[in-house]
Amino acid sequence: MTFVFSADAHVVEPKDIFDRDLPPSLKQYGIRSERQGDHICTLAGEKVLHRTRIIKRENAAPPNEESRGVALAKGEEVVRLHAVAKGQIDIAGRLEDMALDGIDAEIPFPSTCLYTYGIEHPETELATAQIYNGWNNQHFGGHLDRFVRCGVLPVRNLDNTLAELKRLAGLGFTAAMLPCVTADGIPKYNDEAWDEVFALGAALGVVFVMHTGTGLETVQPERRAGGAVINYANQACDAWNAVQYLVAGGVLDRNPTAQVAFIESGASWLAGLVERMDEIYVAHAAYVRPKLSLMPSEIVARQVSVGFQSDRACVMTRSVTGVRPLMWGSDYPHAEGTFPRSREVIQRLFEGIEISEADKADILGGNAARLFRLPRPEFQSAA
Repeated sequence: MTFVFSADAHVVEPKDIFDRDLPPSLKQYGIRSERQGDHICTLAGEKVLHRTRIIKRENAAPPNEESRGVALAKGEEVVRLHAVAKGQIDIAGRLEDMALDGIDAEIPFPSTCLYTYGIEHPETELATAQIYNGWNNQHFGGHLDRFVRCGVLPVRNLDNTLAELKRLAGLGFTAAMLPCVTADGIPKYNDEAWDEVFALGAALGVVFVMHTGTGLETVQPERRAGGAVINYANQACDAWNAVQYLVAGGVLDRNPTAQVAFIESGASWLAGLVERMDEIYVAHAAYVRPKLSLMPSEIVARQVSVGFQSDRACVMTRSVTGVRPLMWGSDYPHAEGTFPRSREVIQRLFEGIEISEADKADILGGNAARLFRLPRPEFQSAA
């Protein structure tokens, strides 16, 4: 059977992890959640980063073992129950869910700690990242053939970035998060200030991961008509922009063994972007600075990976991007994810598309397993 590696999954940290472990002097700047009227809000200091409306569905049956992901009719309304995810925190439950869903291995990303980049106080940002990274190492460290540990890197002070990157590599981490969007006061990804970070990541063999939505002032800027679609769809544009800055700005070209992966952004935009960048690089050559050693599309093919869930166009346009950048992910345990029907989603993904079994295997697991150096013999020997 094809080995399936989910390049997008999430874990829920203990709810008291930061309140418990942050030094008292830093708690005022850190991440916390509180109820404000009809919403649960995530804050960094006094800044609201995310608001979730509290929805009450009267008389709706609670989720249970028999109703995992099932749509129940309620009058004329159809309520899709959130799949019961046993493994949001519990490792044993997570392994059970993976077996149910046909997932052999995965790279889990944080939940609350995704908002680390909303923290404006550098010392608190560093402490928050270290707390999460220590917990992540302990939580997943006993199952390294099933889970790739991904740390969170602070970015308000790049000396802190370098120090935590070294610490993570020393613990055996092969992936570490940077924000997809750089907030005010943080260098953009076309700034040479990032060269030392990317050079160190390349030397240590750590992949830089940019998860959609990270670094934004808010992931819900549009609150009027269409906001739910507009806000989430626009997060693909954050990945699109970050790729442009890293490639056209020269950071990846100057650090040719550095690797960066964009997660939960979809992947079908990648073909259009690389063709557009190549076209402009040639047509506007007189104005292009810096000059690159390869065409933008070649740099992307060499150093950029993109995770997707159900978009098929990226599979259809692999003649433009190549197969290597494409990595499937389930987004477990989120409501918009594929759990517990990942097998069905994967089957539909390739329907009517002429594709070899080898390419399927790479997209569904091989690419991610090799990129993140999953310690399983079949991928280590092929790396």
